Amino acid sequence: MSRVSGRYCIVGVGETDYSRWSGRTTLSMACEAILKAARDAGLAVDEIDGITSHQTAAGDSCTNDQVATALGIRTNVGVDILGGGNSIGQLVHQSVGLLEGGHCEVIAIFRSMNGRSGVRMGGGAPTARGSGPGAARPQLASGINQYQIPWGIRGAPTRFAMEAMAYLHRYGYSTLNMAELAVTQRQAATNNPKATRREVISIDDHQNSRWITKPFRLLDCCQENDVAACLILTSAERARDLAQPPVYILGGNARASSYRPDWVWALEDVNAGWSKHVGERAFTNAGIDRGDVDIVTMYDNFTTTPMKYLEAFGFCGEGEGGAFIGDGRIGLDGELPQNTNGGQLSEGYAHGAGYLIETTRQLRGQADDYCPGWADGEHSYDRAGGCRQVRSREDRRRDNWDNPSPPTVSFSVGGGGTAQGWSVALRR
Repeated sequence: MSRVSGRYCIVGVGETDYSRWSGRTTLSMACEAILKAARDAGLAVDEIDGITSHQTAAGDSCTNDQVATALGIRTNVGVDILGGGNSIGQLVHQSVGLLEGGHCEVIAIFRSMNGRSGVRMGGGAPTARGSGPGAARPQLASGINQYQIPWGIRGAPTRFAMEAMAYLHRYGYSTLNMAELAVTQRQAATNNPKATRREVISIDDHQNSRWITKPFRLLDCCQENDVAACLILTSAERARDLAQPPVYILGGNARASSYRPDWVWALEDVNAGWSKHVGERAFTNAGIDRGDVDIVTMYDNFTTTPMKYLEAFGFCGEGEGGAFIGDGRIGLDGELPQNTNGGQLSEGYAHGAGYLIETTRQLRGQADDYCPGWADGEHSYDRAGGCRQVRSREDRRRDNWDNPSPPTVSFSVGGGGTAQGWSVALRR
């Protein structure tokens, strides 16, 4: 177990609306998310003395110093890193190290992006109103892109399609397995007021949605949207005096990589991703077993990614991910509820920050749904009536619906595919 396991907590979470057109700067959205998270924690914003964030190499966000200036606070720590879905978990573990080292006392982690109206991951034609600096830009066929763009590999779908096809081919999966995952996660999203997609979908809806790039149809792909999200961390001692029940950070792994992370197509086995190298280490570091986990969030840039991670981290056997998600096991009342907010396929895309916000609220018993008293942990557990709060593993096992307890331990995994990624285990 990590020597800092359980010594630091997530004490506040906040996000802006998920939208297709924010009409705002990433700085404005970042400040809103941080202020909401501080209010959630019961902190004054000037009690935050550390700010950290990530953005893609495209420069699609604001920086820690800009946020500190806008909020009128002086920081002892300011860190910005480059990266996408492989980053938010790294920032959690990095922030724990900064807190442990005495560099700051309260640190805010944010991700702010105009990922639909501004800089889109795949480049392409501008979708923003006008063609100024905030609009999406074409990608340059330079650096690593010179080996991809001329052959039609541009944007996330074409980049990850190769890995997905290799995975499906090896284990004999079909797109029907992918459809099961999309349908299950959408069912959870129907009870999520902030989800960008809440309409129920069927297997047929999935199979009839238009092709993007084989094997991905439209309903296999995560949303593109504008959003900002924030987590606030501090010590367990400080957390006891704050507004919310603390959610303890147990451990996991930061940005681990596969061999040749920038050249995954050159791997002898494209399925041998980063997660296969660090699965055991993540649980050892957190001091838990897989059987301790009540709820998981698995990065779902595409429907195949969570299937791969369920296998790689040992929640099911190798080659069993397709069957696992098809047996109802990942539903709200299943054996291992997964992406209970609808994930990035249905809630919205925040480069993984939404997963940790979701698990924090689930562990508190405060899943934001259509229950009138959700913020106070008052849930009906009536799925037809709009509740998506998950019961504890033991309550699900015993089929107990009479005043059940919320989950105790969550395990989140992020990182879009083979190259790099992270995991974070949390406990209430």
